[in-house]
Amino acid sequence: MLSALLFAGLAMQMAQNPSPMTDATRTHDRVVQHKVAPGRRKGRVLIVGHPGPTSPVILHFHGDTWLPEQAIAGVFPDVTIVSLYLGSISDIYQDAYRTPEAFQALLTEAGAGRRPVYLSAFSAGYGAVRAILKHSYKRIDTVLLMDGLHSDYLGREIDPVGLDVFLQFARDASLGRKRMLITHSEVYPGTFPSTTETTDWLLKQLKLKRMPVLRWGPVGMQQLSDARRGRLVVMGFAGNSAPDHVDHLHGMSMWLRALRRI
Repeated sequence: MLSALLFAGLAMQMAQNPSPMTDATRTHDRVVQHKVAPGRRKGRVLIVGHPGPTSPVILHFHGDTWLPEQAIAGVFPDVTIVSLYLGSISDIYQDAYRTPEAFQALLTEAGAGRRPVYLSAFSAGYGAVRAILKHSYKRIDTVLLMDGLHSDYLGREIDPVGLDVFLQFARDASLGRKRMLITHSEVYPGTFPSTTETTDWLLKQLKLKRMPVLRWGPVGMQQLSDARRGRLVVMGFAGNSAPDHVDHLHGMSMWLRALRRI
């Protein structure tokens, strides 16, 4: 499922040609939905295996809900999953979890208790992650952002206010206090910073350099860069089309496995 925020208005841009909406170079393989989802379902909550006190509660935002559920269940034998699709723009996610009470209600629904909490987001779902980190930073153990580190322009520069809490989390991850994995494409929206620009800004603040790489990723993706320190990983991938963007969600299983290793 594509983020309307990411591509809306591209055709209206006069100063920049929009990124192509199709691509025939890479394969863009797609994950196939299982007929029967694993685990026990309680409303929006999916319980896989027999979660204990140290088993994670993973809250995912944006995209078809079955895909994150399937990816997470294939990586974690004992886990509680809540996968949410609220709409196509980030403001919807941010508004939904703007208050600590809204987030606590979600944790209660998931039966989180004191278990570690992972926040996962694709594209526009970053709005929920940013809102939650603003008020419940200490409660979050791990963050996964799949082509979804966004902010606004302030003049010709990136507005740091939109990224401040992500920078804080990335810094803590680089010091081993948290855990964070960010993937990004080469899509340039034009009206707001691309995920390449925002990750460049983030790495600059951390004085962390990208290492050039050339390797295959999941679903036909091609990785071009890698930056890591402590428990922070930033992975850059080729592609500036809509299918290249969606690849990041379909590659979720690989990102989750990488997170477990750092």
